[in-house]
Amino acid sequence: MPEDIEDVVISSDVIRLGQLLKYVGVAESGAQAGSLIAAGDVRVNGDVETRRGRQLVRGDVIEVAVPSGASRLRIA
Repeated sequence: MPEDIEDVVISSDVIRLGQLLKYVGVAESGAQAGSLIAAGDVRVNGDVETRRGRQLVRGDVIEVAVPSGASRLRIA
């Protein structure tokens, strides 16, 4: 499988998972981000993550399963 990862540049040291999903447009609102996370559709570094407030740092890889396919993001 090819490495198809979108680098997401953040200006601070950390970003919360829910904020990231809104920032990149995967979720339109915090509630939608929370629903994706609660459904188990989000993985951080290969592990299912259920905490919307999970703090992400540079190098973390996030995978989101959405109806149109999967999004792979890396914090840069």
